Amino acid sequence: QVQLAEYGGGLVQTGGSLRLSCVGSGEAFSKYGMGWFRQAGEKEREFVAALRWAGDAQHYGESTKGRFRISRDNAKNTLYLQMNNLQPEDTAVYYCAATTNSIGTRFPNLYQYWGQGTQVTVSS
Repeated sequence: QVQLAEYGGGLVQTGGSLRLSCVGSGEAFSKYGMGWFRQAGEKEREFVAALRWAGDAQHYGESTKGRFRISRDNAKNTLYLQMNNLQPEDTAVYYCAATTNSIGTRFPNLYQYWGQGTQVTVSS
């Protein structure tokens, strides 16, 4: 198993930036594909970004492509999400997740482990 904890959420103005971190503990972090998802209120959980165990093969949701960047540092057991040009519609709870699918995937039901989430609020 791997335990995940997100950090770095907060309040930011429209057009601002934030970097989220997700620290893993337990089993070897580096063997998992990783992803970021977000959920705003009662809406469905939305795919944000994912990448392969080696940090390559990044892919993004349509609403975040070009503004967000996912990366990882396996030596630090940490996953990152750099978010730029934030908009009010980016307001949500952001979750990191780990999957034994080492490629990473946009489908949340294929992730076995989840963090508790961190709130990101973008003010207009």
